[in-house]
Amino acid sequence: MTPLPPKLAVNADRGCLKLSTNAIPPRDRYDWLREVICREYAHVDITSPSKAELSQDLSIYPWGRLQLSTIQSSAIALERLPREPHLNSQDAYFAVMLVSGDYRLEQNGREVSLQPGDMTLYDATRPHRIQCPGAFTKLILSIPRTVLRDRIAGIDACTALRIPGDRGVGFIAANFLRASAAQADALQAHELPHLSEQALDLLTLAVSSVRPARFNLSRSRAVSLNAIKTFIEQNLRDLDLDTRRISGYAGLSPRYINDLFAMEGTSLMRYVWQRRLEHCRKELLDPVYAGHRLSDIAFRWGFNDAAHFSRAFKQQFGCSPREFRRLEVQQQE
Repeated sequence: MTPLPPKLAVNADRGCLKLSTNAIPPRDRYDWLREVICREYAHVDITSPSKAELSQDLSIYPWGRLQLSTIQSSAIALERLPREPHLNSQDAYFAVMLVSGDYRLEQNGREVSLQPGDMTLYDATRPHRIQCPGAFTKLILSIPRTVLRDRIAGIDACTALRIPGDRGVGFIAANFLRASAAQADALQAHELPHLSEQALDLLTLAVSSVRPARFNLSRSRAVSLNAIKTFIEQNLRDLDLDTRRISGYAGLSPRYINDLFAMEGTSLMRYVWQRRLEHCRKELLDPVYAGHRLSDIAFRWGFNDAAHFSRAFKQQFGCSPREFRRLEVQQQE
């Protein structure tokens, strides 16, 4: 297998990367490209739906809190499997804008087909399948999970939905992304990051425009929910983070707060425990914490009983923390 080349910075100020299969022998391109995608985006398997020679060019721009990529590729199919480790930096949602060609995405039991100009959103950490039966060009906007969750209630109900690119806010958002990518090399180093927040605002509006009706919150309710989530994230390690404390911070009744979380199919304290479990899961995946005891990880994230942590983890992820760590170690060997 041809070793993965180092990241090629074509603009040191921006840290832009340009990667291509052109210099890779055809027999090595699948392994090379899979390693690139696993490093820069998500762990996937790669196949080709055609007999044409695999080729792909990638331009990747750090963009404030986001990352913007332009990808030109031959026909390809990608599949992310349900149980495999991923980097903390890949805990993100990907917004895709199709520039040319055909693109199909499956996730969460939904399937969407895009036409040039259309956009869609998917969770990079969850199983998904992407099929592009011919040559295509697309833009990918990578948004950290916490950033988008804080902006859009019911975000997981918005994945694998078509955002039309020929009208309304979808048209505006898609063309803003297209223009930003086209001019990225021409912009001054300090200019490009300032555009990322505008892109995020437009994407938020575009995704919200296709969100199922049951998740349409008023602005005041959405602001309250986002503020509560931010407070929870900042205080997850505290053992005394409970309904009373959160209610006191927000100045809202526990019943009202639970009504806000009910719009996302959960409750206040269930959300708290899910976020704690998610942080524990990440540390179990992270080699930095390989020598830490399970109880140490649990107590660090607000659990005060190892048995309760083990039961809750198994209920959330389908296996005990010990079994989860063992399986992940085996997969990495």
